[in-house]
Amino acid sequence: MFDLRYHVASLAAVFLALIISIVVGVGISGKGFVSDSERNLFNERIADLKNQLDSAQVRGTELARAQRAAQAFVADAYPTLMSGRMTGTRVALVFAGHEDKRVRSLVEQALGDAGGKPPVRIRALKLPIDLPTLRHALAKRPALAALATQRRIDDLGRRLGADFVAGGDNSLWQLLSADLVEERSGPDKPPVDGIVVARTVPPQAGVTARFLAGFYAGLASAGVPAVGVERAGDADSAVPAFAKQHLSTVDDLDSPPGRLSFVLFLG
Repeated sequence: MFDLRYHVASLAAVFLALIISIVVGVGISGKGFVSDSERNLFNERIADLKNQLDSAQVRGTELARAQRAAQAFVADAYPTLMSGRMTGTRVALVFAGHEDKRVRSLVEQALGDAGGKPPVRIRALKLPIDLPTLRHALAKRPALAALATQRRIDDLGRRLGADFVAGGDNSLWQLLSADLVEERSGPDKPPVDGIVVARTVPPQAGVTARFLAGFYAGLASAGVPAVGVERAGDADSAVPAFAKQHLSTVDDLDSPPGRLSFVLFLG
């Protein structure tokens, strides 16, 4: 998709440079020590910046027109492009933080538009994690308890991510569920064909950040399509954190083009 946000930022930068040039020029000339050659160079610089600003405004108009055309095309083609793409595909949804009902609804809408069923299981993680509590929950399983340490917390996250996709009788999730899962629906057992993750808490730090990095990596390396999603304009975008761990990303799930991209990634 075209995105006007980046164009607006570049337009603002050119405009700011023009203002600074004018202010500095006026300040210097007011002190009376600008030579004719310096004044000519200064005027040429202002003229160049004005030309850049004019060009940026033209590009902005063209970009907006192209964006509207792309959105219209997707809206017209959406039913055909989505038809049957998710039929028979089992998807799981996990929230890094509390469950966001709107994001869940958008995921279900996209899957339904593509002939799929709602996620077979949904989990919402309690964040930030309480490392001593997790270690205590695993105390009777020394090999697993060894993962709940500062040094290996990313390995614990990676293991949980991979196991969430695989399903089955998963002892690690069962042991940690009371202390790690805030909300849940759907069974643990069915393996899934695709995974969706959304972050609903601000960026984390320390041990929780490392846990989440491992968790995202575990989802991404499980051998099925894995997509990190959010809505357009969400504060504290999680896209960089998702992309760093090789998840596909959709940052406008609340638009038809975003839902189409989401389904294409999963399908």
